[in-house]
Formats: sequence, C-alpha cells, structure tokens
Amino acid sequence: MKFLVTGSAGLIGRQVCKDLSEVSSEVYSGYNESKPDYGVPIKMQLTNFEELKDAIAKVQPDVILHLGAMTNVDLCEKEKDLAMKINAEATEVLAKQAAKLKAFFVYVSTDYVFDGQKGMRKETDPTNPVDFYGKTKLEGEKKVMNLASSWCIARTSTPYGIHPTKKSFPFWVIENIKEKKKINVVVDQFTSPTFVPNLSQMLIEIATRQIVGLIHLAGASRISRYEMAELIANKIHLDKMLLTASKMDDVKWVALRPRDSSLDVSKAFTILNEKPFTIESGLDNFLKNMK
Repeated sequence: MKFLVTGSAGLIGRQVCKDLSEVSSEVYSGYNESKPDYGVPIKMQLTNFEELKDAIAKVQPDVILHLGAMTNVDLCEKEKDLAMKINAEATEVLAKQAAKLKAFFVYVSTDYVFDGQKGMRKETDPTNPVDFYGKTKLEGEKKVMNLASSWCIARTSTPYGIHPTKKSFPFWVIENIKEKKKINVVVDQFTSPTFVPNLSQMLIEIATRQIVGLIHLAGASRISRYEMAELIANKIHLDKMLLTASKMDDVKWVALRPRDSSLDVSKAFTILNEKPFTIESGLDNFLKNMK
C-alpha cells in the first residue's frame, strides 16, 4: 500500500510518517519548508495547487493522509483568505485528485468545528464553529464529503507529543515551572487532549483498514488546561504554586475559542483496535518518552 502524507514535518505528521515507515516502504512525505525526517520527501506547498496535483500524479498513492493545515487560531482570524486557501481550497484540490485515483482519503479535522456550548460532542452532533479556523476546517470537511470517492474525517483535540522544534503544552508547563516562572493557565476551557503517538496509530489503522465516515480520534478524558498542568506537575513533583488560574475572558486572544470542545470517542473505542488513551496514560507515556 502506497501512502502520501501532507504536513509531514508537523507534530502529528512527523509521528505518522515515522510510524508508517515501520510498516510500509512506500511512504511519501509532503512538505513545504522543513524537510521531513521520515519517508520519501516530496514538495507539496498547500497554496500551490498545481504542485499538489503534480505530486499526487507522480506518487499515485493508494491512501492520502491530509494532515497539513494552518492551525494557528489567531493567525487564521487575521489572515482569513490564506486560512481558507490552505484549510479548505487545498483540501478540495486534494480530494478531487484522490477521487480520480480512487485513493482512500483521510482528513484530520478539529474539535473547533463545535461552538463549545456543551462538551463531549458526538460525530452526529451539529457543528457551529465560533472562530475562523474552525470555519475553514469545517469547509474542508464538506469538500471531502462531497468530492472524495472514499474518505474518513477524523476530528482530534489538543494534540501533544514529542517533536524536535514544536513545543506542545506539557513541554511549556514543565519548562516554565523548572525555571521557577509563574504561568497563567486557563481553568474554564475544556478539551480532550490527545497523545500524538496514540493518534498516529489510530489514523494508521483507519488508513489501512479504510474505515469510512466521520470519527472522533481524541483523548478519552475531558479536562481543563489548568487541571492538565496540575497533573503534569504532580507526576514529576514540580511546584504547583507557580500555576496561576486564569479565565478565558482574561486572555487577549484575537479569535474566540469554544469553551468546551471535548469529544466523545465512544465510536473509536468500539471500532478500533488502537483505543484512545486517557489523560493519565497519555501523560505517563509522554513523560517516559521525554527522558
């Protein structure tokens, strides 16, 4: 089976390419600026639609895992045209090319397609994004549903993991507390933090089994950023007094955020062999791999 992965240098993409390379010799890693560490590098700038078409024509993949995106929520709010081009229009191009090849298309979406009025959202719940990032990702979902011949849309939430250059939330907490810096952490925003190696294995299972439809692939725990920071501090015996509880309304974000974008992962638990990790299990694995 031949795989093409977009966003292969990112937090999720790098892990997926690494894991795929262990089970397949035909992994093509699409990138823009940072050359990927795993797989066969292939230039795929998401704003260059002809380059996307050429790359797919050259590779002729059986499966496309579309992980590349503009994910900076505030930047999406400020650069709306660019966000729409990368997150929706590029997805349209890729979905159309996948359909031509009858390639299975996996699109990684986000919990931010929901408005956050209530949490533990199921796949069947209505979407209503409150920020432009969520709107562009939802548009991407619609493109996939309408254009790809065989597809899976996998929504995830607050990914964290190990990466050479990208520091996810646990790294930020640990670094600051070790340096005796006080940090403000939000107490009233809830998500389903997702350990990236766990997410990678779930995505690969979906890609290889070609599981069709919409599925929530996230951590199995609903938790606030503050609770997660406390848990991290407790696990490695750091000073919790350096954590300062703050409210979402106090944070000077450009874009609105959903208050509770936690995801119900019952479907993933039911149909996948690789089950979503709890926050305890995810953080234990994260801290073990950090050393």
